[in-house]
Amino acid sequence: MPLFAPAAALGAQADAAKPVPGKSKGKSKGKPVSKKNAKGKPKGKPAKKTRGKPVARKKAPLEKHVVAVKGNLPNVLSLGALVVDMDNGHEIFARKPDQPRAIASISKLAATLVVMEHDLDLDGLSTMKKIDSEVARGGAPSRLLEGMTLSNRDLLHAALLGSDNRAVSALGRAVGLSTTQLTSAMNKKAASLELRGTRFREPTGLSPENMSTPREILQLLRAAMSHPVLGPIVRKPEYEAHPVGRPPIRYVSTHRPAARPGLQILGGKTGYNDAARYCLVIAIRINGRSYGMALLGTEGKLTRFGDVARVIDWLATHRPTAPFVVQGPPIPDGLAAIPEGALLPTHQDAGGTPASAQPGPD
Repeated sequence: MPLFAPAAALGAQADAAKPVPGKSKGKSKGKPVSKKNAKGKPKGKPAKKTRGKPVARKKAPLEKHVVAVKGNLPNVLSLGALVVDMDNGHEIFARKPDQPRAIASISKLAATLVVMEHDLDLDGLSTMKKIDSEVARGGAPSRLLEGMTLSNRDLLHAALLGSDNRAVSALGRAVGLSTTQLTSAMNKKAASLELRGTRFREPTGLSPENMSTPREILQLLRAAMSHPVLGPIVRKPEYEAHPVGRPPIRYVSTHRPAARPGLQILGGKTGYNDAARYCLVIAIRINGRSYGMALLGTEGKLTRFGDVARVIDWLATHRPTAPFVVQGPPIPDGLAAIPEGALLPTHQDAGGTPASAQPGPD
């Protein structure tokens, strides 16, 4: 299944845009052609010449080609990565799997695990307040407006599928936890899961100091997937929330671009901020086997999903049954300059594009 349109197809599109001689209904670009009357004189007014130079037609852009395999391994471009066979625990691909990096909105997995442990009433109602907007300041615009009332079940979906920062704050309030208390509980939860490289500065993922490792975010995803309430949520492709007295809000999972024919998504969460770059932790099932992939520090919004596709294509031909590689290939050329886990000024969008661009999903 090709990820990009072949150059031939793009060329065909460009050819289709060329004018066909003799069939143009517009004015000709050369000298005006006029009809003559019976006396041989031009009939009617002569056509006006086009002013200025002709505008050159733009060529159809070509996508940059990324090879699927490099050094007999899947060409993973993420700076920190781990691919594990979840059925037998074998590591298939690893690149700095135990080095902490910023994880952005993947933090919401820990936040939702905490609120569920504090007996969240799924059918209880929560009203969005000004504090929720303040907690989410610096992130993407939210569709959860101040004064809007939703069920806590809807808020869980907004946090995990839509990666809405305000939803996390409201969920904390629903179980009686302030932002500081929720963050503290998230760190305790990480400690109880023995995630020694994981720490949280706040609950949404806005802070560049929310950090973990590829190996530990896979463990965090496993914990969410095994939860009776969170498990079904993190594998849903979409969900419709119903605020009281307002039109429904449709959420599409931020990990949905990883979907492809024959692949079952078992759970996932994306993340983005300036320090973390584009991140993804996902579990899939294909050809009767389950795999977990943690991809941190990726340049380009779709590159992380391209990494998933390249790993899947590689697995289809190699089908490893034993540990294949302990440490993956070196960091790809051109990416090594990105600071690893750097604490940079951050702008995160709950949907995932830089603040300077149009906001969209994580």
